[in-house]
Amino acid sequence: MTSPKLAAVVLLVWLGEALAAAGLPAGGALLPQPSSNCPTRCGDVDIPFPFGIGPECAMPGFNLTCDLQHRAPFHGNVEVVRLSLQPAQARMLNVISSACYNTTSKKMDSNDWQLNFTNTPYRLSDAGNKFTAVGCSTLAYISDEFNKGKYMSGCVAMCRRGDLSALSNGNCSGIGCCQTAIPGALQYYRVWFDENYDTAAIYSVSPCSYAVLMESSNFTFLASYVTSPEFYNARQGRAPVLMDWAIGNQTCEVARRKHESYACVSENSECLNSPNGPGYICNCTEGYQGNPYLKDPNLGCKDIDECADLKNYPCSVDGSCKNSAGQYECLCPEGYKGDAKFGTCERPSTLDLGAKLAIGASVGVLICLVGFLGIEVIRHKRSIKRQAADRQCDEYFKKHGGEILSEITRDGQAGRSIPFTVYSRDEMETATNRFDKANIVGEGGQGTVYKAILRGTPVAVKRCKEVDESRSKDFVQELVILCRIDHPNIVKLLGCCLQYEAPVLVYEFVQNRTLQELLHPKNHLRTCRVTLGTRLKIAAQSAGALAHLHSGERPILHGDVKPANILLGDGWVAKVSDFGCSTIDEKTQAVPKGTPGYLDPLYLLEYQLTDKNDVYSFGVVLLELLTGMKPLSKERKSLTLTAMFQESMADGTLHQLLDRGIADEANMAVIRQVADLANQCLLVPATRRPPMKRVAEELRCLADEVQERAQPPLVLQDLRLADVGRRSTSSLCTHSETTGCYSLEKNAALSIEYAR
Repeated sequence: MTSPKLAAVVLLVWLGEALAAAGLPAGGALLPQPSSNCPTRCGDVDIPFPFGIGPECAMPGFNLTCDLQHRAPFHGNVEVVRLSLQPAQARMLNVISSACYNTTSKKMDSNDWQLNFTNTPYRLSDAGNKFTAVGCSTLAYISDEFNKGKYMSGCVAMCRRGDLSALSNGNCSGIGCCQTAIPGALQYYRVWFDENYDTAAIYSVSPCSYAVLMESSNFTFLASYVTSPEFYNARQGRAPVLMDWAIGNQTCEVARRKHESYACVSENSECLNSPNGPGYICNCTEGYQGNPYLKDPNLGCKDIDECADLKNYPCSVDGSCKNSAGQYECLCPEGYKGDAKFGTCERPSTLDLGAKLAIGASVGVLICLVGFLGIEVIRHKRSIKRQAADRQCDEYFKKHGGEILSEITRDGQAGRSIPFTVYSRDEMETATNRFDKANIVGEGGQGTVYKAILRGTPVAVKRCKEVDESRSKDFVQELVILCRIDHPNIVKLLGCCLQYEAPVLVYEFVQNRTLQELLHPKNHLRTCRVTLGTRLKIAAQSAGALAHLHSGERPILHGDVKPANILLGDGWVAKVSDFGCSTIDEKTQAVPKGTPGYLDPLYLLEYQLTDKNDVYSFGVVLLELLTGMKPLSKERKSLTLTAMFQESMADGTLHQLLDRGIADEANMAVIRQVADLANQCLLVPATRRPPMKRVAEELRCLADEVQERAQPPLVLQDLRLADVGRRSTSSLCTHSETTGCYSLEKNAALSIEYAR
């Protein structure tokens, strides 16, 4: 016999189908609702709607399967261990990728892994997850959809020369363990290892490397993870990963107008835009709790009886709580007035008018007195705060050697004047608008660069991230050395401000763009031809600048040579930039600094910066000038530009690697000489590499030889470099298919910042 309730449900379903067939909305919100027969639990996991076991029990895209053998729900082949409506998250188990040294094949056996959540309600939580790499010789990459996506990053975990003594529990700082964040709205995840990093030399103590995107709060690094398979085995090869989820891909404003698909169907629900990517989520309004996706009033958003939970909804006066729809109030007993929630119930006053006026006047005078005293106290505190700030600035100034520097710049040293200015903190704050992000023109591993106007002159202000405490006494002497550098191809250091925790350096401002933008224009819809003569001229000037830095009585080591740090001024004059916060002497670094792809592999093992590291990095820049390719790329996966170049030099296929814009017969003799020179810069051991002075001389000769021959005109387009028509050298931008500049889709570059 059919119950009245079931009959009503059947009638409503039949009515909805009839209205749908007629093209009419049934009541304004007719998303499928689960029946009472739908399971609400699988194993130990609750399954709240919109999730469901089977398509008839779930909203589209939220269908799960219940694996009876494992007693757990699955989304495809990914196990789900927890589902929640607030916050809108699902915890799943992600496979830990590994790469272990095989003593038989003498290679690393690795298992890559990918998760594809495109066209689903799920996206990887950028707030709750971090990409984690574990090992002693590990470079792991993470990206979105191969050949289609726009995201790629990585993580390096190292142990210097295989020394495990530096490992410490709970410290994921790059030594044995590395973590880095991911961007929002990411729905595709893949991970793989760089084959150039193996554990051949240390496999007896650390045979494997691991990498996985996992819930950051669920991870604590242990040193034993590096020396044993504990990290992999403890989780049975899997780690928890947080997935944010949302309904559809529209905002609340748009979704509300589509009644037939709007998911917030509970009477007391509200819509919130998803904090991670497109779509929206539903929530019960304040004072209600339950499932906002269900119409059933017994299961949807129900009123909270705050008076039954005075621990969370207190009333200071006993027996004064009164519940109402969506809220509650605390009433004072009869004959009293005030706020019972905070215990301020009092009997009404029975004073006469005169007494009330006297009390009012007294209270007024008291308020005025308290106000006056309050203003004085605030002024006094501000004065104390200003004095403390001034003292702090003075301490920083003395700590960084400001008094000595002021004396040197005022009187000169050994009878020579110092063209250097020591600026005040107030000048820095005014010039940069308190270091407003809108004034940022560049960011790197050593600091952030702002454009500013100081004393009527455009300058570049670099705020260093840190200064080695052990070297603070040498900082003044280093600044004196840097400010005396006067070379046409080096950005001039004009002054500094020492009243901050880390010094602020002031350089000349170079108006135009960088070699990076010249070789890889952002407008990928056009192709761009840059002549061999222009490339060699820039290379020769840059090499000459580095040689000048290395040639002093105290050699200056750049440490981050790359196209982004080679500026192009008027007349296409190259100017090497982004030094001054780094080490002048050869020093052993605590953690690696620089840009992957340009970093000397020997530096990654020793962490000791020498002039040969700059030579190696410049060699990579030469390869980039010859090929038009970036040193690391999605398309090449783990095969670097240096590896491709060395293979082509060995098998005689260099011409296949060259930028087609310069690879003609007239240039090949010079190109081969440049390639031989780049190969010398990349030699191992480092003692076989030529000094920068010889590199600069050879490049100048080759550049002069190319300039003597006729060169096609050079016209830059879409880079918007100032006064192009007045340049003596130019570049040609066309729609030709024979040029050597690659589009963004064909040559997406990897730029990894070390996560520490």
